Amino acid sequence: MFATLIVVAALWGAATGSLVPRAAYRLSVTPGESRRDGCPAGHTVAGPAGGRLGAPGCRTCATEGHPAAPRVPAGAAPALLTALVCAGLATATGPRPELGVWLLYAPLGVLLAGVDVRVHRLPDSLTLPLAVGTPLLLGGAALLPYDAGSWPHALLGSLALGGGYLVLFLINPKGMGFGDVKLALSLGAVLGWYGWGVLFAGAFAGFLLGALYGFGLILRRRGGRGTAIPFGPFMLGGALLGLLLGALSATP
Repeated sequence: MFATLIVVAALWGAATGSLVPRAAYRLSVTPGESRRDGCPAGHTVAGPAGGRLGAPGCRTCATEGHPAAPRVPAGAAPALLTALVCAGLATATGPRPELGVWLLYAPLGVLLAGVDVRVHRLPDSLTLPLAVGTPLLLGGAALLPYDAGSWPHALLGSLALGGGYLVLFLINPKGMGFGDVKLALSLGAVLGWYGWGVLFAGAFAGFLLGALYGFGLILRRRGGRGTAIPFGPFMLGGALLGLLLGALSATP
């Protein structure tokens, strides 16, 4: 039963992760734009849900042999990453109701990381629904048997981490984007579900990962102290580490 759960979670991650490249391409736009509606060659992006869903690449480009058509399966890396994340979450959490929330969050987290790496921004169309939806879904999980977390702690964690990032943004707006503040609201709820220790560990891990990356850039002479880096992936990576720790140590 436990092995089946992990396999199903991995398959879910692979399926949803395969949709990430197209969504990341469409959302990787400059501030003020909502999304891209065409491929690099100018063809309209078509597919289910108004072109929001579908395999990576442009069908027209692929049919016509246009240089813009991808030569490799661009969805393989995000699909593999999302599958590994979902399998890890299932392994750590087990058959608890909060696992459903983690599995819904995982592909969106991978998508957010991909967009932030490309254009250094976290779209409101993802961060705001997550900020509202994550606490609500955890509230539903708290009503089911065998959960191993605390919904009040999740709500307080959302406010605490979001408030902490807001303070950092107000102190240094050039070093902290407001998208990071909005992302912190949902991550705070996720980490706070398992308690204050997990919240602190996940938040600290995010800053540590970001600092190590920045230090690596300096050592390789590819950046300096003022070099802007996409912090969203490190926030998400730190939260994942904290969440795995919390799920493994939690008792229902």
